[in-house]
Amino acid sequence: MRVKNFEAWDYVVFAGLFVISSGIGVFFAIKERKKTTSREFLVGGRQMSFGPVALSLTASFMSAVTVLGTPAEVYRFGASFFLFLISYVFVVFFTSELFLPVFYRSGITSTYEYLQLRFNKPVRYAATIIYIVQTILYTGVVVYAPALALNQVTGFNLWASVFATGIVCTFYCSLGGLKAVVWTDAFQMVVMIVGFLTVLIQGSNHVGGFNNVLEKAGNGSRLHIVDFDVDPLRRHTFWTITIGGTFTWLGVYGVNQSTIQRCISCKTEKHAKLALYFNLLGLWIIVACAVFSGLIMYSHFKDCDPWTSGVISAPDQLMPYFVMEIFATMPGLPGLFVACAFSGTLRLVC
Repeated sequence: MRVKNFEAWDYVVFAGLFVISSGIGVFFAIKERKKTTSREFLVGGRQMSFGPVALSLTASFMSAVTVLGTPAEVYRFGASFFLFLISYVFVVFFTSELFLPVFYRSGITSTYEYLQLRFNKPVRYAATIIYIVQTILYTGVVVYAPALALNQVTGFNLWASVFATGIVCTFYCSLGGLKAVVWTDAFQMVVMIVGFLTVLIQGSNHVGGFNNVLEKAGNGSRLHIVDFDVDPLRRHTFWTITIGGTFTWLGVYGVNQSTIQRCISCKTEKHAKLALYFNLLGLWIIVACAVFSGLIMYSHFKDCDPWTSGVISAPDQLMPYFVMEIFATMPGLPGLFVACAFSGTLRLVC
């Protein structure tokens, strides 16, 4: 496989992500140094407004798997992922109207406190242990898998990226508490959107414009989005994505500690609900960007698939390879895309 190594500007742009993220942690560590209560550290003293919390919620669940995996999925099987836009509506509505009021009004700092209030300590401890194990396993995947894919395509050092991710996340989370986490999320969300937009703009130009993208994608059956087949063995159907996706993401949004901790950090319950609904807009934007990136990538590689031709060794390398192709003469922009991917990874670690 051809490996197109990063240039100096790519490393500069990528390093900037880690430097700014660490800087936000240092800023809040100094700014909040006299506020040492656990409530201030864990839920920001319940003084957060809905704007940064909305960005934080979106960034929290849009990992590098989304940045690399969703475009590859669309490239191979079509744009059915658009149906997740419907799932997210149900998820955000149920979380906002059913789950959030219970947690917010309980005055807790974690969902596990509620389990103790509702049941007893053994239930709380059992749920906490399960969450820790699940998070360790999931974090290992979302940190290592994209690092490996980027290493294979760009030559980006595998273990350096893994260690840098862990160290930087631990640094700014430990120093700045939830406020640092939320504002770092907001910054990383902006990086993700900018990274996707550069790919969309440059990729469209490479294939002759967006109309050409849609024409090639349509000819290749990649725009067949809605399938009402009730066969549960089908890869993607309207029912599996809208209904299955709703229940899957409701478990993530409705009771997940990462979501609830951010929501209860808001100054009022109204702000917490607004954060969830504005977060819905962010989810739509990220998913739309990922799907269109996959369609553009399909149009670009339509007549020469780098995976089946053996240029790359796995589908998760498609997006990094595509980026290195379209930005071959534009130093710094591949680094921006890698920063986009690792913005999602940084969030899943914290």
